[in-house]
Amino acid sequence: MSITATELKANLGKYLLLAASEDIFITRNGKVVARLTSPYQDKLDAVDALFGSIPTTMTLEEAREERLGKI
Repeated sequence: MSITATELKANLGKYLLLAASEDIFITRNGKVVARLTSPYQDKLDAVDALFGSIPTTMTLEEAREERLGKI
């Protein structure tokens, strides 16, 4: 859902309740400036987003060293 900053100010309580079930994009002058979302997002979505970010040929230790800049 996309709303203006003015609409958010006028109906903050309503949008706080809606944010529990869907993301709310806040616009100013026609451009998205913020997103209101639940802090309890679906953890499976986060896992799906990360899936495939480490090649299957790389070990966990190699990935850790790469992340820490030791390679």
